[in-house]
Amino acid sequence: MKKFFKILGITLLVLVIIIIAAPFLFKGPIERAVKKSINQNINATVEWEDLDLSLISSFPDAELKLKNLSVINKAPFEGDTLATTEELGLSLGIPQLFKGDSYSINELSVQKAYINVKVDSLGNANYDIAKETATTEETNTTEEETESALSLDIQHYEINDSKINYLDESTKTFLRITDFTHYGNGDFTADKTTLETNTEAIISFELDGVNYLNNNSLKLDADFEMDLANQKYTFLDNKLLVNQLPLIFDGYVKINETNQEVDITFNTPSSDFKNFLAIVPETYAKNLDGVETSGDFEIKGLVKGIVDEEHIPTLDISVLSNNASFKYPDLPKKVENISIDASLKNETGLLADTYLNLNKLNFKIDQDTFAANGSFKNVTENMLVNLTANGRLNLANLEQAYPLELDMDLNGILNANFTTNFDMNSIEKEQYQNVKSSGSASISNFKYNSPEIPNEVNISKASLNFNTTKVTLEEMQVQSGQTDANLTGTLDNFMGYFFSDQVLKGRFNVKSNTFAVSDFMVAETVEVTAEENTSSEKTVTTTTGEEAIKIPSFLDARLDFTANKILYDNLTLTNAKGALIIKDETATLENITSDIFGGNIGINGSVSTKAETPVFDMKLNLNRIDIVESFKDLELLQNLAPLAKALQGLLTTNLTLKGQLNDDLTPIMNSLGGTAFAEILNAKVTTTETPLLSKLDGQLNFIDLNNLNIKDLATNLKFNNGQIEVSPFSFNIKDIAITAGGSHGFDNNMNYSLDLDIPAKYLGSELSSGLANLTQTNLESTKVELPIGLSGTFASPNIQLNMKNAISDLSKQIIETQKDKAKEEVKDKIKDLLSGGSDSSTAQDSTNTEEPKTKEEQIKDAASDVLNGLFGKK
Repeated sequence: MKKFFKILGITLLVLVIIIIAAPFLFKGPIERAVKKSINQNINATVEWEDLDLSLISSFPDAELKLKNLSVINKAPFEGDTLATTEELGLSLGIPQLFKGDSYSINELSVQKAYINVKVDSLGNANYDIAKETATTEETNTTEEETESALSLDIQHYEINDSKINYLDESTKTFLRITDFTHYGNGDFTADKTTLETNTEAIISFELDGVNYLNNNSLKLDADFEMDLANQKYTFLDNKLLVNQLPLIFDGYVKINETNQEVDITFNTPSSDFKNFLAIVPETYAKNLDGVETSGDFEIKGLVKGIVDEEHIPTLDISVLSNNASFKYPDLPKKVENISIDASLKNETGLLADTYLNLNKLNFKIDQDTFAANGSFKNVTENMLVNLTANGRLNLANLEQAYPLELDMDLNGILNANFTTNFDMNSIEKEQYQNVKSSGSASISNFKYNSPEIPNEVNISKASLNFNTTKVTLEEMQVQSGQTDANLTGTLDNFMGYFFSDQVLKGRFNVKSNTFAVSDFMVAETVEVTAEENTSSEKTVTTTTGEEAIKIPSFLDARLDFTANKILYDNLTLTNAKGALIIKDETATLENITSDIFGGNIGINGSVSTKAETPVFDMKLNLNRIDIVESFKDLELLQNLAPLAKALQGLLTTNLTLKGQLNDDLTPIMNSLGGTAFAEILNAKVTTTETPLLSKLDGQLNFIDLNNLNIKDLATNLKFNNGQIEVSPFSFNIKDIAITAGGSHGFDNNMNYSLDLDIPAKYLGSELSSGLANLTQTNLESTKVELPIGLSGTFASPNIQLNMKNAISDLSKQIIETQKDKAKEEVKDKIKDLLSGGSDSSTAQDSTNTEEPKTKEEQIKDAASDVLNGLFGKK
């Protein structure tokens, strides 16, 4: 007995050692076998971070786990990711570990996989990575190697929490499956077996730009008879839930060498109308518990035929409901008299021959009824649409009858009675002559709220009239904030805007009593990434408080308008009229005129908000505007001519300018470039309004600038990058001629020069008579040129009087006069000498011990005393 227990103990110890040591002993051979199988069968780059082998957790089987597995395509999808998974698990019997390199997998599991299937426009598929079957000779020569690879004898498989994307560019098909969980049990080694499956997923499906399923929940419990020898798979017991709509299937799918056979029928197991509500995604339909329904609802379908490169199965899918109703327990309104008759058919097996008939769609809420019918043919190519709608709806009742979740409150009364017939190619190519429409639609008492508009928009009445080529907007009365407008016009491509997501094209006439730009300015929002305490990041939306104007991207329209009053920032424009053309997020202003600042303005140009920073290019004609009013309210004019704030009178100016704009569409001054011609028609000067004129007036005591009247003064300006250049211009103050010119910046730094031509009579009576006696010169016709330099800023100016130049100029004039007199004196002295006279002056000079100043020096000294005394306020 002791010997038995001893042998038993040794045996158990050996087994424990084997179980513990096995992962280390067999990990290498198994990993080599996996790589060998991949290399023999797959034309792709397959990698994993780690391979783990365990005997304990999966006992009595061995469990192999590949961590962070990836499959990367080779050409023609070089570098694309076909599949990734956090973990791929394989189970095999422990005895197989001792067989060498030959292993048989009986269970497979996939955790958090991402499968990205793609078919390009040429029909190449990125999942086509299996290597071609070897020839007989190659098979014989590699038989030994093949036997040493992995084989699949699966009895159970499962896929958990995974995602699948399928994109076929050739057919414009997109399928997205998320939250995908699926398992199956069956014997894949048998010729015939029953496969038990369970599937849960969220599905979205899009075909040729049309979304047919959007995050719809899917649950499928299904058993299949698998005839693996003949590749035929037959539905047994099954139940499918799409959202909460139940469906059952019958039939089979058979895979042949060149095509697939499909013969499937399906229908709803019950005819309760609640099944219709179950089709709607659960997010919108909400909880159906407690919903009262009456009437029936039935879906049945037949899909039968061959699937190959040219054919699809024939289709006959119908949806029927008669005299049904529903009411949600928490909502006051009931939807009743519901009738639905729709069918999707294909009778030829050619994809282009698929069509949808909407024979009837009727419903009633309170006293409002609505009915529609139509057909959609050739749905996969150039779809032909024939649609009729007729009825009246109180839009507010929709939310009171059905649990909608919308960003806006529905309200207003909609009336519609129209028929339209068109093909999508004509819509997309804007061949609206092929669109045949007739009828009318109107809405009244409609209110609209949106984060993109600061005030509620009230449409008291709007009516559309449909005809063969256009939709006419017969009337639209709008109120938002302070703004009111009455619109009429035509919509050139209403069908293209409604059915094909095109920009809305049209021409409108707009009349407004008051139009306030601020009614269409909204506070901007930005996304900020904030770190939470858990060290994770969270993106939140915050308001900057800055208001921005964006020109709509969905409009391609011309608006001819008149407005009694336009409010923009702190400006008020009256009697405005002109045209506004909106296209490609750009507004073009054409021949706009308005009264402003006691005069009028003409505008032509454009504004674009397409780029991150808005830009503009404008021509402005300001005619006879009041200088005081305009310079108080227009920052642009304040910067162009800061000294004009000291003027009271009328101004005319023509400006051509372009540059960048702030979000509220006010100019960024330093970005401006352009030219201007400005003319002061008649103005008085108030020197106390500007430090420069006040300081200048204090240094020129012979001029009183406050008594100055400026009339018909004109000049040209050129500005670029915040710098204004003023071309030289001349004017007179009494009989003083002045020429001015220079430049300044929007930062108020300046560099100007003034050249004054001052008559000598302004030098003062005593000074001018003294200079005249000294020089014996008539000063009535003498003028002094005085250059003045202006620098610094307009608030803190520096004034440089060029006295040296003025003295030199005055002296030069007098000396030239004296030279002429000296010539006459010389002639007289020669005459005296010839007549025997004497020169007494020579004798007198010889007795003088100090060298006397020359006449020229005496003149310069006198001129200097006069001018320095004059401008020194002596």
